[in-house]
Amino acid sequence: MTRDTQQLLDEIADEIKHDKTCPLRATRKHTVPGEGSPTAKVCFIGEAPGAEEDEQGRPFVGRSGQLLRKTIEEVGFKEDEYWIGNVIKCRPPENRDPSTEEVEHCKHYLFAQLVLIQPRVIVTLGRYSLQLLVSPELKITKIRGQHIKKDGQIYLPTYHPSAVLRTGLQTLPEFRRDIAAARKLAETD
Repeated sequence: MTRDTQQLLDEIADEIKHDKTCPLRATRKHTVPGEGSPTAKVCFIGEAPGAEEDEQGRPFVGRSGQLLRKTIEEVGFKEDEYWIGNVIKCRPPENRDPSTEEVEHCKHYLFAQLVLIQPRVIVTLGRYSLQLLVSPELKITKIRGQHIKKDGQIYLPTYHPSAVLRTGLQTLPEFRRDIAAARKLAETD
């Protein structure tokens, strides 16, 4: 099962890389399909790759990614328990917010990845993944930390780690609690 799932995830990554209709194809250096365990209990989903991610072709490797990965490790996740990705798979120029067109173009890739992985919990990092995966009406500041069940899937909205860095780490304790809560939710049936 794992090998087949990984092979299918690799095929999606290849599709993303060779997508000639990608609205960001001309401005990106690398695609950033996502990475982690094909049998992840928890998926962490952000909005879009940043400059470091575009350079390396890996999600969450810049400052905010280092905060996310450090927090994931501190609350006790093992590498084979999680997967990290984004709503869109290429960096928008100047790190601007993803456009509606870009989200619409990429969302089927994320949906396919999540169907293959079948995580117990999806942690939405910031508003883009929350609004795409759960509901466009929800506001991260109102719903953060509350797990939501939708169509049999558990979602846990929290801040994007870049927002945690921007607030001078005032939101770090809540962010850490949310990541720890995701781990607990993943362990219960």
